[in-house]
Amino acid sequence: MNTSAKRALIPLGIFLALAALLFYGLQLDPRKIPSPLVDKPAPEFSLPDLKDPNQTLTRDILIGQVSLVNVWASWCPSCRQEHAELMRIAREYGVRVIGFNWKDTRPEALAMLQRYGDPYTVSLYDPDNRAGIDWGVYGAPETFIVDAEGIIRHKRVGPIDAQVWAEEIQPIVEQYRKGKS
Repeated sequence: MNTSAKRALIPLGIFLALAALLFYGLQLDPRKIPSPLVDKPAPEFSLPDLKDPNQTLTRDILIGQVSLVNVWASWCPSCRQEHAELMRIAREYGVRVIGFNWKDTRPEALAMLQRYGDPYTVSLYDPDNRAGIDWGVYGAPETFIVDAEGIIRHKRVGPIDAQVWAEEIQPIVEQYRKGKS
């Protein structure tokens, strides 16, 4: 094969390599991609409380007991889908659920809580994704399990329903409630 024929095959080779990478990427489930934050301290933040913009919330709210940090927004259909389950978890299991209102407007977020109830002990308000970037948030809903020392122990991408709670989230929450590392 002469040199010009070999050069003509280069774009074809590049195309085939890119097609193979794309095909491989389509097989990945983003819910199963591990977060680099797991087993590390939750990122520092300083955000206003959703309900009281004059109150600043920091990482200190995560210390003392196991928490679910739930990333949500009023515009997110999956967040509305999981909302009743979060209400049940907070009520029936006494789990501290901390809201992380993300890329939302305060009036719409407050209206959603008024309409569907409020499972959150407090809700951080991050309309411009200042803290979301540090947490590695790329969509809503996402839920982090944070132990009593402020260490992220698990990240769930997607809504929580009764099955996800029972099979995935609750066992981890109970493990860290009992103080096991």
